[in-house]
Amino acid sequence: MKLKKIFDANKSSLPMRVAAFMSESGTNIIRLIERERLLIRQRGSSPFHVVFIFSDRSDGKCKGEKIAYENGIPYFSYDIRTFYRMRGLKRSVLDTNGLLARKEFDSLAAKLIQAFEINIIALGGYMSYITLKGCINVHPADLSIVTPEGKRKYVGDHAVLDAIIAGETTLRSSTLWTDQGVDTGPILMISGPLRVELSEPLEELMEDRDRLLKVAEEHQGRLKEVGDWKIFPRTIEMIAEGRFAFDEQNMVYVDGIPVPNGYRE
Repeated sequence: MKLKKIFDANKSSLPMRVAAFMSESGTNIIRLIERERLLIRQRGSSPFHVVFIFSDRSDGKCKGEKIAYENGIPYFSYDIRTFYRMRGLKRSVLDTNGLLARKEFDSLAAKLIQAFEINIIALGGYMSYITLKGCINVHPADLSIVTPEGKRKYVGDHAVLDAIIAGETTLRSSTLWTDQGVDTGPILMISGPLRVELSEPLEELMEDRDRLLKVAEEHQGRLKEVGDWKIFPRTIEMIAEGRFAFDEQNMVYVDGIPVPNGYRE
């Protein structure tokens, strides 16, 4: 059986080069940069290096430029809303024309990836569907939970809300290697649990949509702390160390051992 590492540290004399993509607050990107700096302080070096930050927003609502400025990192933005508006297209429609437009939008980022010799793309709150390859994403749900039909149960923008409505007693975050679907790529890592804590019975919450949404938002905020912010930088660190690999069927391996439902520390 032949395994292919996502990044082979033994074949590179330099740290793995990471491009950080974000759309809004960028808290996951901040934690990634902090992890790099911590490793340098503790070990004298980091196995990965955040080379630049890219955002799909230029409307002042993304904190990417501030994060880049504070950390001395190059910053680029290309507003996807303007891009689609000028072409008379809707971002939500991914038919043939929509996919072609998205590839055209991604072509600028692709040139940056090539120019800066990037090894992987870290999607830290990047809210656009992306056609580029080599991306790591973090999702606020345990993607190993599936429906009776074998499909992932908690995908999309409302994963935390859906999990609470379904009666899950704990929540987890997942990192994944993206493919052309929505939250469908191979699972890399799954976080520890966050207990669901409801101040009133779920049945009563279901009668008040606003309160239910607030509860979901509060849980998602706490899940970032115990989930996203831990496993997102950790996954990238382990990739940079050459620990993650795929076999020919895209099964995920860590240190040569298969982890079909995500690695858990």
